[in-house]
Amino acid sequence: MDPLDPVHEDDLTARLKAYEGHPAAVAATGKDPVNVPMIRHWCEALGDTNPAYTGPDAVAPPTMLQAWTMGGLTGHTGRARAYDELLALLDESGCTSVVATDCEQEYLRPLRPGDEITFDTVIESVSARKTTKLGTGHFVTTRTDVRVGGTLVGTHRFRILKYAPAGRKKTAPRPARPRPVVNRDNAGFWEGVARHQLLIQRCTACATLRFPWLPGCAHCGDPGWDTVEAGGEGTVYSYVVMYHPPFPAFDPPYAVALIQLAEGVRMISNVVGTPYDKVRIGMPVRLEFRSYDDDLVLPVFSAAEEDA
Repeated sequence: MDPLDPVHEDDLTARLKAYEGHPAAVAATGKDPVNVPMIRHWCEALGDTNPAYTGPDAVAPPTMLQAWTMGGLTGHTGRARAYDELLALLDESGCTSVVATDCEQEYLRPLRPGDEITFDTVIESVSARKTTKLGTGHFVTTRTDVRVGGTLVGTHRFRILKYAPAGRKKTAPRPARPRPVVNRDNAGFWEGVARHQLLIQRCTACATLRFPWLPGCAHCGDPGWDTVEAGGEGTVYSYVVMYHPPFPAFDPPYAVALIQLAEGVRMISNVVGTPYDKVRIGMPVRLEFRSYDDDLVLPVFSAAEEDA
């Protein structure tokens, strides 16, 4: 039988709601009396410096109400069967996951060190089946009445969602990195990169090195050129850290650097293998070639050994 069939769902909801008003815990006892160390730990964790929670007349922070009722890993001896049966029924219906959604507390009097806590918990309500982003399921609300010496001192309502997880959408494949623009002026550079060589143009008339590749020498204007292979050593001349805009093929934040090569020219590339916030101007780097997919190899730089 399909658990989402309307007839079946109506029957399930009726069975679940039959547990409303049934006890979840009866005459349970707090495992520890209200005490100063727990109050201190709580206040330190939350940064609460209210003087009412220290000194000889200290009271417990009201929001600690639930802390005094927690059973820890071993639970409480006063736990009733009805709540376990309710959760088992939800599990059988496919609602195998759980998430706490909210709580409401009412404080009737302050709790003081030495107070011995007792409490009763009742299943207050079970909702009809609801659809959420997590999945479909039922909200279950319990109400806990907290007492000291038989006197009601506070009430705690706690709500959970028991749900059948929604089917996860398939993650789209990671987009490929952008392709470099290859033209007749820079094709030789990318052919060198494919061979794991970083080639720098050199003017055959005045021997001036230039990067990026250009059709003619910016120094003397001569169109003739040959290449020299960079040794791979350099330093970070300047850099920026990219946060926005985000590009699907990249994982920001990351460092984009202007690298001063030992040969004297500069090029833009990524600094890899070093956290973006550890990149510094003047940092020694060394060339490496990284394959980002089957047909994309890029020259990048990593911290030199003495600075790694």
